[in-house]
Amino acid sequence: MFDFEILNTDGKARHALMTVNNKQVKTPLFMPVATKGTVKTLISEDLEELGVQALISNMYHLLLKPGIEKIEDAGGLHQFMNWDGLIFTDSGGFQMIRSDFDNEVTSKGVTFNSDQDGKTYEITPEKCIQLQKRIGSDIAMCLDYCPPYPADKGELEKSVMRTKEWAKRCKKQGDNIFGISQGGTIPELREKSCKDIVDLDFEGNAIGGLSIGEPTELMYENTKISTSVFPKRKPRYFMGLGSPIDILECVKMGVDIFDSAYPTRNARHRTIFTKNGNIRIDKRKFGEQHIPLDPNCDCPTCRNYTRAYIHHLCKADELSWMRLASLHNVKFMMDLMEDCRKAISENRYDSFKEDFIDSYTVC
Repeated sequence: MFDFEILNTDGKARHALMTVNNKQVKTPLFMPVATKGTVKTLISEDLEELGVQALISNMYHLLLKPGIEKIEDAGGLHQFMNWDGLIFTDSGGFQMIRSDFDNEVTSKGVTFNSDQDGKTYEITPEKCIQLQKRIGSDIAMCLDYCPPYPADKGELEKSVMRTKEWAKRCKKQGDNIFGISQGGTIPELREKSCKDIVDLDFEGNAIGGLSIGEPTELMYENTKISTSVFPKRKPRYFMGLGSPIDILECVKMGVDIFDSAYPTRNARHRTIFTKNGNIRIDKRKFGEQHIPLDPNCDCPTCRNYTRAYIHHLCKADELSWMRLASLHNVKFMMDLMEDCRKAISENRYDSFKEDFIDSYTVC
């Protein structure tokens, strides 16, 4: 079962209700990354308390460890990780193609030798979707070909062609599949790839191959191209985008769904999100501040602990500071998405976005 109902619009920004397998989520939606079946330093109960609606896991990593069969034996990924919310699964094509071990990419698919178990794996588009469905994914992502940035036009043309052919084969594997567009930062290739994916009529359409090192202005230009091609009646997903300001700009362009390890990765690198900008909690001045990380936040960390205490934990190399910082940063993203949805519903998204950006300066 899949349904996407647009509830409110403000310009191109949309607030919608997406229903998948009787699970409902509201967009704009941000998904923390549970690559190996967990969001680093957090557990499923934490995520539920923080208001997380959906996660994305990675088929490639789960294939290698613990293995598809073990997840099946547990009753599927939802049961294995005790998560009742929505689960997207990425194909892992990005990792397979970029991996530092032996691999071969052909029109048939990707073959690689794992440095973990010594086995040779052959992942075709068909097998990619089948494996995602075997572990109980709610939304499976197509196998696509994403060259690194920068790539020359010839490589990007090959990427667009191969991504289209693989998507055709993925489409034959059932429902609840999202297609992924490529094309790099060459507008005509980006537009062609988006049209190729739209023609296959997936449940949703994703922007791939951006936010991988290109200048911000090129990312925005090609996002606009993508949302102008992707149909209004289906969800639009920007894969791998986590910067709060970039997300707000892309919501304005009509993107609905985002995912990234950005909040938790920054937390583990001592960077805390606040509505007044990011702070580095290991700086000396925060060791004297007996106030929450963000006085306007009601996450478990801010309700119970101070900047001074988390600064102390960080300096003392106590692992608990990573958990406390991650709880806060994930809640920050959930609140940001809720604020986006409310602003769209109240027809004030532009002013909300500008006010947020104006106050979001680095402390």
